[in-house]
Formats: sequence, structure tokens, C-alpha cells
Amino acid sequence: MVSSHLLLEEPIRMASILEPSKPNFFPAMTKIIGTLGQKSSSVEIISGCLKAGMSVARFDFSWGDAKFHQETLENLKVAIKSTKKLCAVMLDTVGPELQVINKTKHSISLQADSFVVLTPDQDKEATSNLLPINFSGLSQAVKPGDTIFIGQYLFTGSETTSVWLEVTEVKGEDVVCLIKNSATLAGSLYTLHVSQIHIDLPTLTDKDKEVISTWGVRNNIDFLSLSYTRHAEDVRHAREFLSNLGDLSQTQIFAKIENVEGLTHFDEILQEADGIILSRGNLGIDLPPEKVFLFQKAAVHKCNMAGKPAVVTRVVDSMTDNLRPTRAEATDVANAVLDGSDAILLGAETLRGLYPVDTISVVGKICAEAEKVYNQDVYFKKTVKYVGEPMTHLESIASSAVRAAIKVKASVIICFTSSGRAARLIAKYRPTMPVLSVVIPRLKTNQLRWTFSGAFEARQSLIVRGLFPMLADPRHPAEPTNATNESVLKVALDHGKASGVIKPHDRVVVCQKVGDASVVKIIELED
Repeated sequence: MVSSHLLLEEPIRMASILEPSKPNFFPAMTKIIGTLGQKSSSVEIISGCLKAGMSVARFDFSWGDAKFHQETLENLKVAIKSTKKLCAVMLDTVGPELQVINKTKHSISLQADSFVVLTPDQDKEATSNLLPINFSGLSQAVKPGDTIFIGQYLFTGSETTSVWLEVTEVKGEDVVCLIKNSATLAGSLYTLHVSQIHIDLPTLTDKDKEVISTWGVRNNIDFLSLSYTRHAEDVRHAREFLSNLGDLSQTQIFAKIENVEGLTHFDEILQEADGIILSRGNLGIDLPPEKVFLFQKAAVHKCNMAGKPAVVTRVVDSMTDNLRPTRAEATDVANAVLDGSDAILLGAETLRGLYPVDTISVVGKICAEAEKVYNQDVYFKKTVKYVGEPMTHLESIASSAVRAAIKVKASVIICFTSSGRAARLIAKYRPTMPVLSVVIPRLKTNQLRWTFSGAFEARQSLIVRGLFPMLADPRHPAEPTNATNESVLKVALDHGKASGVIKPHDRVVVCQKVGDASVVKIIELED
């Protein structure tokens, strides 16, 4: 399966580029997060997104009310049942996001070289020379010469729908700005970003807390995307808040790095968070363009070495309105995969884009092609060297399982896990074959009722590159006896055969616990 793959360091035959891509059961090892919204809320479209390869559905509370998001989520549940495709749920907080308030929803035309006043007086009407905003502290935060960017939704970056402003004067609570380019702001919501300026608002706002404790609790969210994470303390505060909300104590927190403050404290944030989202829309405004790629490569590498998922955003903006990405975007997606990203997050492309299903499909195909030439050998050696010696028991088992699977050209690695940690460690070493993570449920109690754990752990692996979860039957005892392992293994092998990743005579590497010992074994399948 793996032997025919070329690596980028080798000369690539032109003929291999012209060979059609072979369809796989898993569209790609790299995961795709789709933002569900106006154009992607029906059962039909969501089903198409799941079939195309979406494994995490993101609900962005920067727009839309809880009622709309709840209806969309109910449609997602129907789509999951009909397609039999697992999907996790991510709640994206608003955070300290600055917004222009346009109550009339009329388009606002801004002319280059003229002036516009930003005012915290939200009772005033938005016009070409006055824009009310939702933050009263802007005049204290900025000074003449600072750069402010205003764009529709998730910064399109299109010069006709977004505008660059330069602060010229501060008058009381108002900020006077020179308009640098002509643009038309259309619709009711535009966000405002002040380059490299600290905004004195809490990372987890009262509105966010209300949404999490109502909508989030009701829907047992798998991931919390913490917008504008600036310090490790932000993650600790969010975790403390979640820990008091029943099942949400299991929810994973992904820190969204969107500005220079988050970049400066990246190492401490990575230590606290369960994963990182590189929000390149805002970062691309805070950083000079020539520095964005450097941060992306450094941040993804640090996530890889820590064994925590790295998610990259803003990859195929042009597909919001077009059926094909630009050449630069297609290359960018591939490079994100070659850098080591776990997942690609689609925002405007699926939220309000015209082609949500096609976008997911195209991104999946690009990821799959990049994975074929990913130099796993170099990555493996680098990771082992970084981890150093002595390795922990689990790390040693995980790296050995991956090395064995590559040496014997196994078609799949099967890992038995209850917390999901062992499977994530295997994925950290980026095997070239899929990892079937068989989550063994455990019986637990809160003194009032007995429940089985496992569903959270299974869904949370849907954001990790190469991990494909299945939940074992709760009737199997959690104690890993040989008889239990054999019966669960048979179920896993049958699942692999049914999904087309395991064929007769294939070799399979199994990572499991037997008593107190962790065991890696290689099995060769018969007909």
C-alpha cells in the first residue's frame, strides 16, 4: 500500500502526476472542520458535507442565535444517522470581538482619502462618515498612526468588501480615521480588528458563558474553540468554567491564536490547551504578510512535538463564490498538510459559501495527495529525537507500533483505548496508514446514575490526523482479558474490512493492553 508512494525529496515522475487519484474510504487522513450556517444548515447539504469528508461541525456564535444553531444541530444528527458517518461538535466563542453596529443593514460606501469616525455610541446610525462600534475603550487603546481593519464576516480580504483605516486623531471616546481604500460594507455584521493592540475585554465573555452553559450543556459539545486566546490563564479560566458544567468537564479546549499577544505566549498556551487553531484571518492582519508562514510552520511543529492537534484556517477563500480554488490556495492546503497540520478549518467557505460540499471534497482530495508524499521517515526520526530518552512507557509503545506498521507495510493500526490517549500518541508519530481507535467504554457513576464513558473520547479523535474511531460494545467488560480483546478485535477487523481498509492477506498491527502490560502485535490475515 505504501511502497509506491514517492516522497517530495525524490524526483517525482510526471506520469505519476497525471495518474488519476484513487478513491479511498477515508477521503484523507487530515481532518476537515466545516462551519455550518446559512448555506449549510439543511439535512441534505450536511449529509453531503459528511460524505465528502467533514468530521467536525463548527457552530460559530459570532452570528446567528441559539435557536438557529439548535435547528442546524438537529439536522446534523439526522444526517449522521442517515450517512452513518461520525461527526463531532465544536462551539466557537465570540470572545472580545469588536463589531461595527449597522442597525439599518443598508450598504455603507467608504471612499479612499476621506475620514470616518468610530464611536461607541450605538444609538447612532451607521453612515459613510460615522460607524458605531460595540466597545467603549477603543479611544484609550489606540493612538494616531495605528492600523484598523474592518471586514465582513470572517475577513474576506477582498479590497472591495473590507477597508483599512489609519487612526489620525482621538476625540474623547471617538476615534477619527483616514480611509486607505474605497470599499462597500454590505450586510449587518462586520468585525473590526486593531493591529497589535491589546483590547481590554475578557477572553470568555458573559455572552459566551451563557451560550456554553445553555446550548453547550444541552448538546454535550466535544470541543470549545476559545477565540482570541492571549494567555495560558485564558485556557485555565475556560477549563475551570467547563469543569462545573457536568459532562462538559470532558470538553476539549482549542486555543484560537489570532493576534500577536497569543503568538507571544504561544508556548504556555500550548501547554494548557488540548489543541491549537491558527486563525490566519486575524493573524494575517496583526503580522506583516511575510511573517505569517513562519509562525504557521513554527506553531504546527510545536503542536506536533507536543502531540496536540494543530488546525489551520482560511485556506480556500475563493471557493466561497467559485467552484475551484486558486492555484495558490491549492498549494497552500497541501503545504499545511506537509507542515504537519491535523485539520483544516473551513469558515466562510461552508458557512455562507455557494459550494460547501464541493469545497470539502476539493480540500479532502488535495490533503490526500499531499499525504502520499509526506516524508514520514524524516518526521519519525525528528519526533523520536525530540522526545529523547528515556521515553515514557506509553510513548515507547506508540512509536514502536508505528515503526512496526511501516516496516511490515501494514494496512492499518488498531489501537484499544479507553481515554483515547494511546491512540493520540500513535497518531503523533504520523503513521502512513489509518489508525482505527477502538474506544472501550467504561462504566462510571456520579452517585445518582450509572453511565458509560467513551462517546466523548471517540468523537474527540475526529480532529486528529489519521485517527478513525469506533466505539466498542459496552457489553464487553472493560477489564482487558484475552477473550475480551479477541472478540473486540474481531469487531474492529470486520469494521475495517467493511470499510475497505483491510483486505485478505493484509498485515495489521494491534496495540492493546493485556493485564498490566501494553503489547504490540502483528497479525497476518487469511482469506
